[in-house]
Amino acid sequence: MPLTAFCQKGGGHRMFQVGDKVVHPMHGAGVIDSIVREKISGKAMDFYVFKMPISGLTLKIPTENSEAIGVRAVKSADEIEAVIARVPALSIDMTSNWNHRYRENMDRLKSGDLDEVSAVIKALMHRDSTRGLSNGERKMLHIAKQILVSEIVLAEDVAYPDAEERVNAAMLSKERK
Repeated sequence: MPLTAFCQKGGGHRMFQVGDKVVHPMHGAGVIDSIVREKISGKAMDFYVFKMPISGLTLKIPTENSEAIGVRAVKSADEIEAVIARVPALSIDMTSNWNHRYRENMDRLKSGDLDEVSAVIKALMHRDSTRGLSNGERKMLHIAKQILVSEIVLAEDVAYPDAEERVNAAMLSKERK
């Protein structure tokens, strides 16, 4: 079973394979580099070794928890284009309470939904241009952009600066009526 991970409890259904491009909701897009078995507290568990080409980060994600964590396949180039096309129409509605705003944005990021991630980026970029951001929100903006841009890079095989430029341009463009 070297190239395919099977869920031990889930009846052996196929999940991801080595070489698959996947997205972790809080870290962005990467590639399954290998699938390893390790003993944790005396129990053998399978892990995806997930390498992120953009940040150089390597994560180990338990295969049986990957769905609950929100790991999913990278969207197609067409799906990415549709997300980018919807950005100008996204509304910017943020509570003035920093704690509530931070929690709402964190929940949006954790969803793994690219429209939600885009909404966080757009709202934080808008807030940065009008009021400035706290250090926590500045970090959140960086993470949100990295999530979206890393998926564009892997889905469309483009350079990071080009993908980032497209995201920035989309976030700043106005909705066409």
